[in-house]
Amino acid sequence: MNVLSVDMAIQFGILLGVLVAAYITITMRDLLSAAIASAAMSLLLSLEFYMLHAPDVAIAEAAVGAGVVTAVVVYGIAKTERWEREGP
Repeated sequence: MNVLSVDMAIQFGILLGVLVAAYITITMRDLLSAAIASAAMSLLLSLEFYMLHAPDVAIAEAAVGAGVVTAVVVYGIAKTERWEREGP
């Protein structure tokens, strides 16, 4: 197995993790758990950007996507209800 196929396998695994985290984010009824899954998705995306040799984009994604956005969403959840209501 050469280096290129190992790198591609790692990237495929990371992208699969991004898809799983995105699915968990949109299906959770607990909004705090959805915010944490969204932060995990953002961290996996920043790892993917780093593997694609874009460290500046990776740092920005980790800081803004996983840090600031998650903090604002958790603050909003703290000011409202934690659980999503059932649909009509």
